[in-house]
Amino acid sequence: MRLRASLVWAAVASGVGLIVLLGFFFDIEPLRVARQILVDWAVLLAAWALILGLLNLLSVHWSKVSQQEKGWPYSAVLLLFFLVTLILGLLFGPDSPVILFLFNNVQLPIEASLMALLAVTLTIAGFRVVTRRRDLVSLVFVGVGFLVLLGTGPWLIGSEGVLNTFFRDVRNWLAQVWAAGGARGILLGVALGAIATGLRVLLAADRPYGE
Repeated sequence: MRLRASLVWAAVASGVGLIVLLGFFFDIEPLRVARQILVDWAVLLAAWALILGLLNLLSVHWSKVSQQEKGWPYSAVLLLFFLVTLILGLLFGPDSPVILFLFNNVQLPIEASLMALLAVTLTIAGFRVVTRRRDLVSLVFVGVGFLVLLGTGPWLIGSEGVLNTFFRDVRNWLAQVWAAGGARGILLGVALGAIATGLRVLLAADRPYGE
């Protein structure tokens, strides 16, 4: 019985995937309509999954606050600001001046602080790596990070001058050539992995829905 149900779910997943895939390649009206309906269902299910995940998050943090487990004040702060943001968003709308004020004066400064902290943490980690393991990879990591910091922070060497222009050009070259190339390679790998996973699901080689 369990094997039969697994085969049914495999057939449903393969059929839905083929309909959506063929709907993108062939301009046939019934196929295009069926593809759009299935995509709308997928969006609706994803929205409900997001809501369930949010409710689960609130349930976990509420349990920590009610039982006063370790770190419960952080959970209380999360619940408080979630309720405040939700109420203000429902009352004034997402594009209201109140929500934009909170976003520009709370969310953005926190994100900027986290990014600055990340830069400092990576710098310290790089120097620790060099002191513990002095090889070519560690030296390249620290050197590239130091050059990027010099090119990003003009306060280190002045806002004008030959050195500032040189380090800024080096920073741009590292970011636009090496970093962008590495990021594109990672994205290509992710895309190929997603295609391979999708094909395995379409061919019923993987059945995560039937476990």
